[in-house]
Amino acid sequence: MRKLTFAMNVSLDGYVAAPGDDLGWGVPSDELFQWWSDRVGSTGLALYGRRLWEGMSSHWPTADQQPGATPAVIEYAGRWRDMPKVVFSSTTRTVDWNARLVTGDAVAEITRLKAEDGGSMDIAGATLAAAAMRAGLIDEYVLVTAPVLVGSGTPFFTALDNWVNLTLMETRTFPGGVLMTRYKTKR
Repeated sequence: MRKLTFAMNVSLDGYVAAPGDDLGWGVPSDELFQWWSDRVGSTGLALYGRRLWEGMSSHWPTADQQPGATPAVIEYAGRWRDMPKVVFSSTTRTVDWNARLVTGDAVAEITRLKAEDGGSMDIAGATLAAAAMRAGLIDEYVLVTAPVLVGSGTPFFTALDNWVNLTLMETRTFPGGVLMTRYKTKR
């Protein structure tokens, strides 16, 4: 059975994006960028919601070919293209870059994918993660918390019908006061 992890940058007040999908507050240090790159390199399968997919697929497929691309960007772009991906969307018609499209029931497909053998899965995108969270499918939560308050926007966590008890598994501090915390879901 595969492990499903929800990992994203988050503001101290709990948002993955500020109003207008502004992500400008989450620019990573070199050390944090390498941590994310290593994570992408070790992910067996990434699950994307439509909005995050559109942002990632508009940049990373060719980021390594842009003038001034750093070695870290070149490495990340290659890892991102190589990583198997599933995109969940009812409006997107085609996907590329080692991805396949699912237009049906996301919770049913994620449940099916979790039951398969294979490497770990990361879920990305707050709306898609919210559906998995409400269905009790997430095994780990990784919050990369930036020391900024954005006031409103897209929340990391969704409203839940029941409590989800967690166990702290790891913490790590990055430059700029960014704190990574990893929690395991108690079952």
